[in-house]
Amino acid sequence: MIEVIGQINTVTRTVGEKALESGTARTATISRVYETGVDDLWNAVTDPERISRWFLPVSGDLRLGGRFQLEGNASGTIERCDPPKGFAATWEYGGQTTWIEVRLTPEADGRTRFELEHTALVDPSQNQFGPGVVGIGWDMGLLGLTIHVESGEDARAKLGDTWAMSEEGREFARKAGEGWYAADVAAGADQATARTAADFTIAMYTGEQ
Repeated sequence: MIEVIGQINTVTRTVGEKALESGTARTATISRVYETGVDDLWNAVTDPERISRWFLPVSGDLRLGGRFQLEGNASGTIERCDPPKGFAATWEYGGQTTWIEVRLTPEADGRTRFELEHTALVDPSQNQFGPGVVGIGWDMGLLGLTIHVESGEDARAKLGDTWAMSEEGREFARKAGEGWYAADVAAGADQATARTAADFTIAMYTGEQ
């Protein structure tokens, strides 16, 4: 059993904008403090064997300029690497290129803050999804990372391939989606528009469309 509310409440979500040469981009940022040192957390998010235990199997050349491929998901190029502070990479999926940046910051008592910013150019045809379209997926990723860091277990084996569509998994997606709705409104989005987008995105993740 996953304590859904407790997991959701440990995560901070923010939404913003960033000016790129090619236009205005939206950012969705998720962060959480882990009870481990920065070197261990860096290893957890960069070592292929450990990544496969909490996220997805990954192949490729995991160094500056290298290409990676997540099994059944995104590929990309590592554009910046500054161990153990963070890295940045392209995130190429479904014919679109977006960008991720991971930042690790030491906190008090030997803890470490993990922060991931996902940046995407604004596409009017995708406005119906809102920030939860990437945010809910990252919430699920951080859940896996939490289980792995706190217990050393293989989180993917614990959750199983069908967990996302279990009642517990759907409830997690609903609560995460509500968190991203709140972040969207806090960033200035029209409340009715944000509500419609959140409902649409939650339904997509829970199979309740």
